[in-house]
Amino acid sequence: MKYILVTGGVISGIGKGIIASSVGTILKSCGLHVTAIKIDPYINIDAGTFSPYEHGEVFVLDDGGEVDLDLGNYERFLDIRLIRDNNITTGKIYQSVINKERKGDYLGKTVQVVPHITDAIQEWVMKQATISVDEDGVEPQVCVIELGGTVGDIESMPFIEAFRQFQFKVKRENFCNIHVSLIPQPNTTGEQKTKPTQNSVRELRGLGLSADLIVCRCTTPLETSVKEKISMFCHVEPTQVICVHDVSSIYRVPLLLEDQGVVRYLCERLNLPIEMRPRKMLTKWKEMADRSDRLLEHVSIALVGKYTKLADSYTSVIKALEHSALAINHKLEVKYIDSADLETTTLQDDPVKYHEAWQKLCSAHGVLVPGGFGARGTEGKMEAISWARKQNKPFLGVCLGMQLAVCEFARSVLGWEDANSTEFNPESKHPVLYNLDLIPTDGWDYEVGKEADHFLIQHQCLYGDVEYVDERHRHRFEVNPELKHHFEQKGLQFVGQDVEGERMEVIELEDHCYFVGVQYHPEFTSRPIKPSPPYFGLLLASAGKLQSYLAKGCRLSPR
Repeated sequence: MKYILVTGGVISGIGKGIIASSVGTILKSCGLHVTAIKIDPYINIDAGTFSPYEHGEVFVLDDGGEVDLDLGNYERFLDIRLIRDNNITTGKIYQSVINKERKGDYLGKTVQVVPHITDAIQEWVMKQATISVDEDGVEPQVCVIELGGTVGDIESMPFIEAFRQFQFKVKRENFCNIHVSLIPQPNTTGEQKTKPTQNSVRELRGLGLSADLIVCRCTTPLETSVKEKISMFCHVEPTQVICVHDVSSIYRVPLLLEDQGVVRYLCERLNLPIEMRPRKMLTKWKEMADRSDRLLEHVSIALVGKYTKLADSYTSVIKALEHSALAINHKLEVKYIDSADLETTTLQDDPVKYHEAWQKLCSAHGVLVPGGFGARGTEGKMEAISWARKQNKPFLGVCLGMQLAVCEFARSVLGWEDANSTEFNPESKHPVLYNLDLIPTDGWDYEVGKEADHFLIQHQCLYGDVEYVDERHRHRFEVNPELKHHFEQKGLQFVGQDVEGERMEVIELEDHCYFVGVQYHPEFTSRPIKPSPPYFGLLLASAGKLQSYLAKGCRLSPR
């Protein structure tokens, strides 16, 4: 097993996740089996109870693990399926050590950070690295490990110490460190500054780890003199200083690394069993990146959500939209709308903001209402759904978006004025959505993970005429099945259900260009070369291509 540790310096959010994913991608393109682990130094057990404003969206895995959004990047780039143990947190490590101590596994010894916490980290990594993440069930050959935060953070110290020991345990030829650092370029001088990187690498070496590759994040390509300066002061060859400047598309990052000889270096440094020849997988990435840059036609989607101040809150949703837009050769424009701005209370408090929000909504080609928790902004979401339904605008509702589409239909078409979810109004006379009868979990009380769903009608064609699919869920409330017939009599069809036929999974409105709601989160399984069908349908309808696509037997015109 070969281990590649990706650390970061200077600032967090520098792009370690994309770098780690890209390294894995170029190694996988060489025919290697690659897995990935993300380490988050926070004390939370997992990301399940975070607000999206903390660390961005909560990504859901097949086994129901609620994890950091970087694991979504790994899955999309490498086309693999991870599990909850691929995300290590300080909370998980301490919990496992304390549980062992309570059972007496340490035979009365004093339990300490070194060696007990550091040993637990190493054991977790070594065990998880051997678990297959590919459909063929083959054990991985390379494990890419991303350490969250920045070198020097007090909370990440036990992990740094664990890997200092780990490099000797697995031997030098099986372990290397990629350090991602920032090269600032102040506007006043326009000069690329190396001092933050020098300090970061020095601190890393002081803690016992030496960077094998230094990946420099910068706005413009790294100048030769700057690269040589970093090489001189950071104790590496100039070829070990890699420039990752801002690019038009993240699809270009693996190509950047490949062009600068990262595969060649890793092959020599880790003695990898690969041939240096042109690779088909990277050719696809290059085609995708080139096509993304050449797109001329635009399609705009209004994203009506609660967490629109931070784009990372909807990372997977945006990626799913981008994958679908690329598949139909359109450049995507996302119009972020805070759902609360569409409500009449905003008209009274801030008329300008209210009219700007409605102008954005009305000018979009399609409407997307994603998931969320809590009552704030739900009335605004229903206003957007009502407008899309009445104006025959393409609409996709995901999780809460689907639930609110049911509520809006009950109020507007069935005449149930107080129709609501028991989450927002427990006293409603028409509880069209009710709480799941679930066993309480350690975090919140909701359904997470993969579940099989049956499909009918238009959705079946988008999914490729399959009888059922597996999709990932994250919700607490569901459509009340006892009221199903009231909706279907008025044209709102429940075309997808769980395998028992008890849970309503997909809605579709008759005589509408595209009005679909899904209880699950299809964005979590969308891939650059294989977009998610519900999102793909939304983009096709928004670009006016859905009917011709269906008429051609679900085939796109030749590019």
